[in-house]
Order: sequence, then C-alpha cells, then structure tokens
Amino acid sequence: MNRFRFLPFLLSLFTVMSFALLEAEVIPAVDGEQEPADTTYVYLLNADVIRFDDKINPDAQRLIGNVAFRHDSMYMYCDSALFFQGRNSFNAYHNVRAEQGDTLFLYGDSLFYDGNTRLLRVRDNVRLENNSMILLTDSLNYDRNTGLGWFFDGGTLLDEESTLISEYGQFDTNTKMSVFMDGVSMESPDYTLTTDTLHYNTDSHMAFLNSPATIVNEDNVINTSHGRFNTETHNAELLDRSIVEQSGGENRMTGDSIIYDKESGHMEGFGDVIINNYKDKVDIHGEYVYYNQENDSAVVTDKALLIEYSSGDSLYVHADTFRLVTFYDKVKKDSVIGRQVRGFNKVRAYRSDLQMVADSMVFKSIDSTLTLFYDPILWNEDQQVLGEKIIFYMNDSTIDWAHVIGQALFVQMNDTVHYNQIAGREMMAYFKNSEIDHANVKGNVQVVFYPLDSDSAMIGMNTTEGPSLTAYFKMRAVDKMIIFGHSNGVMYPMDKLDKKKMFLPNFHWFDRIRPLGPEDVFYWRGKTVEQQLRKSNTNKQVPLPTLDRRNKKKKNKKEE
Repeated sequence: MNRFRFLPFLLSLFTVMSFALLEAEVIPAVDGEQEPADTTYVYLLNADVIRFDDKINPDAQRLIGNVAFRHDSMYMYCDSALFFQGRNSFNAYHNVRAEQGDTLFLYGDSLFYDGNTRLLRVRDNVRLENNSMILLTDSLNYDRNTGLGWFFDGGTLLDEESTLISEYGQFDTNTKMSVFMDGVSMESPDYTLTTDTLHYNTDSHMAFLNSPATIVNEDNVINTSHGRFNTETHNAELLDRSIVEQSGGENRMTGDSIIYDKESGHMEGFGDVIINNYKDKVDIHGEYVYYNQENDSAVVTDKALLIEYSSGDSLYVHADTFRLVTFYDKVKKDSVIGRQVRGFNKVRAYRSDLQMVADSMVFKSIDSTLTLFYDPILWNEDQQVLGEKIIFYMNDSTIDWAHVIGQALFVQMNDTVHYNQIAGREMMAYFKNSEIDHANVKGNVQVVFYPLDSDSAMIGMNTTEGPSLTAYFKMRAVDKMIIFGHSNGVMYPMDKLDKKKMFLPNFHWFDRIRPLGPEDVFYWRGKTVEQQLRKSNTNKQVPLPTLDRRNKKKKNKKEE
C-alpha cells in the first residue's frame, strides 16, 4: 500500500519530463519558412539525445548524436556538444563541421562557438575550405564579424598554384588577403619562396613581400626584401636593391627596382642597376637596364659603365648606351658562338696604363677584337695613337696588336714642346708586356723624330718622308726606324729647329680630352673644330645603287 502511494507522484514526474523533452525538440526549418525576428540567438536544430545534470554541469545541456546548430547563416554540426543556452554558446566534439553558404566550410575535432561575439575556435585536425583555398592546421580562430581567421600553431595553405607553410597566419575570407609569419615557405612544381613575412591574395595569386625573401625557380634565384610575385605567371616587381641571379650564379642583376616578366623572358632594372658577369669578369652599371633572357641580350643606358677586371687592373668604359648581343649556333641553338658589346656615343675608357676616347665601339668575343669608330684616340702614358678607326686584337684581356686605319698618327711626348711623330695611311702596332714593341706604318709616311745621345739628351730633329717604315721601341721610346723605299729627310740641330716642320699636319696632343680616372669617364670633352680629322675617302659611305636616266632613255630608243 505504501508503494502505491507513490504512483501519482511518479506519473506526475513522468508527465513533466515528457513535456520538457517535447519543449527541447526542434523541428528543422523548411524552405520558405520565415526567419525569426531576432537572429542573435544560437538555435539548436537537432540532437538524438538531450541530457541535463545539474550536479555535473548545471549551465549546460548535453547533446548526443547528429547535433546541429544554426546561428544566422552559419550551420554547425557535430557528434556531441555542451550547449550553454544561457550564454548563447556551445562546445562541439567529434566530426565537427561548420558551413556558411556554399563558399565556407570548416572541419575539426572540437569547436567552441560564442554566439554573442560570433567567434569560432576550432582545434585539432582543422580544415578550412574557402572557394579554391584549403587551410590545414591544429588551432584556428575565426571571427564571423570581420571574416578574419587566424592560426598560431603552424599551418598549411593549399590553392590551385602552390602550397604555403608558416607558424602563424591570418586570412580574410572577404578580401581573400592572407598574412603569414615565421618560417614562411611557399612551394609549387616551378618555384620555392621562403621568407619571414608574406602577404598573399588567394584570389589573384599575388604574393606581397615585406621582409627578406628568396624565390628559386629553374631559371633564376631572386633575393628581395620588398616587392610582389605572381605565383601563377611568375612575374615579379621587386624593390629595395633586389637581386636576380642566373646560370647558377654566373650572372647577376641588382637594382633599386626590377621588373621580371617570365612569359617574355625579359627584365627591366631601374636605379643604380648592376649586371655582374662573373664568368667573363665584367660588370655593367646603368640607371636603366633592359635584359632579354631568351637571347641573352641587354641594353644599358643613363650613366652606363662597363668594368672589365680579368687582368687584375680594372678597365672602366663609359658610353651613352651599351648593347650586349649573344650569337648562337644555327644548328645547336643552345650553343653560344660568341658575344658582342656595343657602345654608342661618347665612349671614354680608363685604366691606369691605358685611356681611350671614341664616338662608338664594338667588342667581339668571337675574335677578341675591340674596335673604336670615328676619331678614336688611345693613350699609353706619354704615348698617343689616333686615326679614323682603331682595331685592338686582344689576348687574355691584353692588347696583342692594334690596327690604326685612316690618318694614323703616333705621338710620343719628350717634353711639352718636342714630340716624336709618325703619320701614315695605316699603322700596325705590336705590343709586348702591355707596351709597344714595334710598329709598321704604310702609305705616305711622315716622321718627326728627336734622336737621343747616351745621356738621353735630344741631339736634333729628324724629318723624313717615305712609302713605309718600321719603328722599334725600347724602354717605351722610339729606339730606331727603318724606312722602306725611296725616302728623303733633313736633320736639324737643336739650336736651328724649323718650327714650321716641328709638327705634322694632323698633329695634336689631346691632353685636355684624356680621361684622368674612373669617374672622369662620365665627363665628355670633345675635339674642337680645328682639331677634327680632315675628311678622307675612308669616311665616305658606299653610295646606293642608282639607275642612270640617260642609259635608260637610250635603251628605250633602241627598243622603239
């Protein structure tokens, strides 16, 4: 009887609990159903089992099996959860999934969501998918208010072009901009990028660099601290003294800014640009450089300077513009036959033992020749050589012999008044140990020569004319001369010099024009009008073929 007294109480308790379970059950929303007016609450959409134990956790409902939540436009699913309805938040466990529209999907082992701050914290085996981007990490926070997510325990970003790894990163699902820091590595089949800080747009595939970075691909090694790199096209815009290396480090370009176009294979450098060719031991400087990687050619302008240092003593050459051209074998297209360096307008060169000026120049590696065009002048200490054109034949970066063509003139200064002079139509000067050993002069040879006695004192002035001669040098001075063919000459004592015959017709000592040092090559000083070489047949251009009108008329009459 006592037991039956408790039946009404048990029935009442059962009725109350059934009513509570019915209140907790949520009917899934159907299409077209109007959203509640207040969307700030987290709604429980489904759970197979709902439990409540105030002794274990008085603030939470325990949800088990096919748990589903909705907050605004985001749906979240898991195997089990603790729902803190009063706090408008929950903890989700096992097979966690969050979806927002058809662009954002988030997976993990556990999740904490605060409906008031709209902040998700996902932990362990985290995977975020946003359009074509996939992010893998173990610790991820995502702010729905700003669309900003971040990880801080190492992560990997995957997109269509590359794989990106870093210790810390954050991304914006709205702007598609991401920031990665600490041990950043970006890899694809075509390149590898390493840096400490990287800004990356997953939509445009553009990487923005703001710290020292290295980009390595099959053609180049890029070192920069500021710029941007397109991971899809591999084009780059580099700032702050960036460096691009090629051919295993044999060639290098450095500049204040560099634009690299992978598709066309060309680079442009701006501001104090330097091209280093370590193999040929040549450096080229300029304010602007255009380089084409496909045919290994370059154009350098604005304070253009070439430095050749293979012999130990650097040669500095300046021109308004340098152009580098590479020639390839027609059969073996990858085989280089030779290279040319062309200098245009106002060429000036300086080395401690050699100085040159000319209007233009061409250096050919095929035959190791350096040609100076249009009124070139060469100085070697107290000696001067000039003509209409000078060709230097090189041997291991030293002059083997020089061919002076047209109005050739050799001058050696004894003092500021007396000069040894040899003039002719052409001259071949042969060098030994970087000094003239002997010279052959041909065509209307004229000589003004001051012989020396045993004490190196001038004993007179010898003037001679002849068809050709050979001059021999000793201790950098004319030692003797041999004249071939009919000649005539006069020997004047030093106290009876004929001043009218002391200087040949085209004599000038161009000390004012001569470069005085490496920096002086930038300052052009040309000849005066009266110092210009007289025009000769060698300066005339070959006339274009023309049709004689008179012959044409005669031909027409015969045909009639």
